[in-house]
Amino acid sequence: MGRVHYKLLVWQEAMELVTDIYAITENFPSEEMYGLTSQLRRAAVSVPSNIAEGAGRESKKEFLHYLSVARGSLSEVDTQLLLAQKLRYCRTMTRMNERMDKVFALLGGLMKSLKKEINK
Repeated sequence: MGRVHYKLLVWQEAMELVTDIYAITENFPSEEMYGLTSQLRRAAVSVPSNIAEGAGRESKKEFLHYLSVARGSLSEVDTQLLLAQKLRYCRTMTRMNERMDKVFALLGGLMKSLKKEINK
């Protein structure tokens, strides 16, 4: 069956989000290395990781659960980026917000589709 998650647009976009997060956090103050930088990177990595884990599971119900966890991690990323902006660690977040909006929308669409299939 292979690595089915590679084909998922939501996983691909989430991977791009992680890359963007790593680039942004490179410029955070060094005293944040074990604080906000680490937390933000872990939450970002959790998004595509949970999508991949769910895609590799046996049932659609399990997949839906992992997509829900991914969405929760994405909400963490959103909150932590807002905090970083308030602390003036990063400036405009337009591109990042657009990427997060896209991942949120793709997750929502996939979850809705899976729920329909489960409830058939």
